[in-house]
Amino acid sequence: MSNSEQFSLFDGETKNNGPIVCLGMKFESEDSRREYFREELRKKLPELKEIEGFPIGEDEDIIALSDPPYYTACPNPWINDFIDEWEKEKVTKYGRDVSEEYHREPFASDVSEGKNDPIYNAHSYHTKVPHKAIINYLLHYTKPGDIVYDGFCGTGMTGVAAYEIGNRDALVEMGLIVEKDGSVKNFSGENLGEIGKRYAVLNDLSPAASSIATNYVSPHFAEEFKVIASRILKEAEQLYGWMYETDHEIKQSDLITDKDQIIKGIINYSVWSDVFSCNSCSHEIVYFDEAIDLEKNAFREEISCPNCNKTLKKSELNKVWISNFDPLRKEVVNQVKQVPVLINYSVGSKRFEKKPSQKDLDTIKNIMELELDTWVPTKELPEGQNTAQPKNSHGFTYIHDLYSKRNLIILSYVNSQISNYSNRLLKSWLTSAMTRTTKMYKFTLDRKMGTVSGTYYIPSLWTENTPFKLLKRKINDFSKLRLNLTYSTVVNCGTQTNLSLKENSVDYIFTDPPFGGNLMYSELNFLWEAWSNVVTNNQEEAIVNKFQRKTLLDYQKLMEKSFREYYKVLKSGRWITVEFSNSKASVWNSIQEAMQKAGFVIANVSALDKKQGSFKAVTSTTAVKQDLVISAYKPSKENINKMNSESNTPASAWTFISQHLEKLPVFLGSKGEASIISERTPRILFDRMVAYHVQNSLPVPISSAEFQEGVAQRFPMRDGMAFLESQVAEYDKKRTLVKEFSQMSLFVSDENSAIEWIRQQLLKKPQTRQDLHPQFMKEIQHIAKHEQLPELDSLLVQNFLRYDGGEAVPNQIATYLRSNYHDMRGLESDDVKLQDKAMNRWYVPDPNKQADLEKLREKALLREFESCVEELGSHKKKLKVFRTEAIRAGFKKAWSEKDYAKIVTVGDRLPESVIQEDDKLLMYYDNAQIRLDM
Repeated sequence: MSNSEQFSLFDGETKNNGPIVCLGMKFESEDSRREYFREELRKKLPELKEIEGFPIGEDEDIIALSDPPYYTACPNPWINDFIDEWEKEKVTKYGRDVSEEYHREPFASDVSEGKNDPIYNAHSYHTKVPHKAIINYLLHYTKPGDIVYDGFCGTGMTGVAAYEIGNRDALVEMGLIVEKDGSVKNFSGENLGEIGKRYAVLNDLSPAASSIATNYVSPHFAEEFKVIASRILKEAEQLYGWMYETDHEIKQSDLITDKDQIIKGIINYSVWSDVFSCNSCSHEIVYFDEAIDLEKNAFREEISCPNCNKTLKKSELNKVWISNFDPLRKEVVNQVKQVPVLINYSVGSKRFEKKPSQKDLDTIKNIMELELDTWVPTKELPEGQNTAQPKNSHGFTYIHDLYSKRNLIILSYVNSQISNYSNRLLKSWLTSAMTRTTKMYKFTLDRKMGTVSGTYYIPSLWTENTPFKLLKRKINDFSKLRLNLTYSTVVNCGTQTNLSLKENSVDYIFTDPPFGGNLMYSELNFLWEAWSNVVTNNQEEAIVNKFQRKTLLDYQKLMEKSFREYYKVLKSGRWITVEFSNSKASVWNSIQEAMQKAGFVIANVSALDKKQGSFKAVTSTTAVKQDLVISAYKPSKENINKMNSESNTPASAWTFISQHLEKLPVFLGSKGEASIISERTPRILFDRMVAYHVQNSLPVPISSAEFQEGVAQRFPMRDGMAFLESQVAEYDKKRTLVKEFSQMSLFVSDENSAIEWIRQQLLKKPQTRQDLHPQFMKEIQHIAKHEQLPELDSLLVQNFLRYDGGEAVPNQIATYLRSNYHDMRGLESDDVKLQDKAMNRWYVPDPNKQADLEKLREKALLREFESCVEELGSHKKKLKVFRTEAIRAGFKKAWSEKDYAKIVTVGDRLPESVIQEDDKLLMYYDNAQIRLDM
């Protein structure tokens, strides 16, 4: 297929160079469409540059990366034009009544969708929700023709889900049933939604992410891509294949002839090693040679200097730094000395390994002296938390420092060739190989090499992956992508804090925003963005980052701005789904606070299991195994106006509760067991009502006591839950069909109840912090805003014990393991197998140890109480955030010391609602007042 043979789209069919219609305009081909809109974009750039989040790059580079009007590598001026067209198509194409009533309960089921899918695997990203998981939410919340939005789109899986939901084969692969009438059901016969494409608007601050997203959601001409990519790769191999050849020697003993024979082998990868120097004799030590025992295939714990025989640990060695002239930046640079130490190569279908020969070393030397014929990025790595590591550890300060010379040559050549074609899959094909061809690709003894995700970590032993093999494998990956024939997504590159979308223009939002300091996206994406010469403007990047001088408070403010924009563009009464992944309660609270300040009402929190942990989730007991999903809605305009008119009257509270109950699931249960819907309990309903009024600057119209009494009078109550009259019959019917009912035994509202909840979990099952954390985050979502709840780690350390090996397994853990694992039965407490299974599990201590822990905890609480008292002495303001358990402990001690004035003084500085609703504080406070008045 020649360059001129371009695929185009018209009326949903693929044609060669046929006419197409885009935004009401007719073009002869996709090329003419692209050319026209690129010129229009060029005219608009001066105005667009005034918008926050405009990326850093030259005009021509931004235009070259764009595919307008569907995607611009900057704020997209045509988004609202597409939304207008799609809204019209709801009526003309999908036969929808735009005035139809919308009602959905929150999607409350836990979702589990794996990552073993061609679409998911084609291009990696730092965080990524499988599109099949998102399809579950789209089926529930939307109908065909609806418009969905994701303002932190990453690689665009929300957009992929939006068009895949219209593909019967995709739904069948998920184990769903598509009926003739278009309804989609599971094997239980439950109606999940309707088959049919949804339209998508995607946004990301990163030019790299938004470009990859565009490549995923643009029409996929996989066969065309395969032909072009294979041709480019073949040409590259013809030009540069000699760089990855090595000699394979066949010994005379293996041959009939009387001479050794040399044949060519193809290098799969080469291993490079840092060079250190002995701190005793300064002799150079090649780390690979001395640290690895090849016969045992294991790392040595200690290294012996081959010159003086001194035994050393790696931490005692000094890296050898050398100076070389860098022709790309035309200066001498100082970097750690690295040498090739192992070559893995193939002859036919057989693999071999050897140390580099002199000829191999000469080849590398010759390559280093070559001049580059094609452009390569020569950008300096930005200052950041991740980029500091390669700078400090190896002196790698520029993007090209991360590549070997021959890998740089191949990537540069391929990059120059794909610019001649309009098939966007080619761009993603190249960037998908970028990370694995760097010096960040770590060598491992089991040969399962990889990078440390979310970092720029340069290992002491790195693997120089041969690009040809990797790119060839990626051709196969991208060729498996399902054919997408029409444009149904528009992509914007800009900040979520300042959108150009019209108000009330989207039907549903699914988003996976950045969470605190988990990942430094702009730093990590720089690896890809340097190759397009368009990089992220991180001024509005919502992260916690000391190099950007952004604290948790800054992060919360940026997230609040982002959610206010989400609130603005979402239609009244519609839903937003927020995926959350962070192990810190403070970040969790920041997200919820930002959502509620924006005006959203949270209705449910559930789990999303990606089935494959990140680096931290796999290796650390403090990482989160599952992502949590927040479901929230935008109150209807009618109810907002009604509550505003009822301001400062109890009617405002009941208007909110009636709306909220309508949004909640009526029944939750499976396998013959029903579950409490915590959002329907009076205490949670009160919290939601108060939060809404406070966040919207409305007076809270009713007290907790009045609310508790009023809710039972106004709404039917079942199993401690409130329902609307229109809902209770359905609940009663389903309730009679279940055999068991799991009562909600504990509501976590403060530190004390949180400790008790942890105790109950560990009594049932001693478990690791990693296992406990996801459920704990769901339980603490209703903690009062004044409550300074310690992190889970602190609660565990102060109140429970962790088994860390080295002694017999405690009976609390051993009993559980023997009862629940067949292969553990009968094992002694000091059995290694039982110890391994018990490792890092937390458990409830026996009474003696519990008493000791409690004494230590009380001392810590009293220290915090005294700090609080000292703070009060410096000003007269009310305490807004404090640790209730510390106040309780301080009041108890003051009472015993008859220091009633201290209790009253501190009590007067606490919010009145806290004193009134906490029985222990109220007891001490009231009685202390009585004593002072006597």
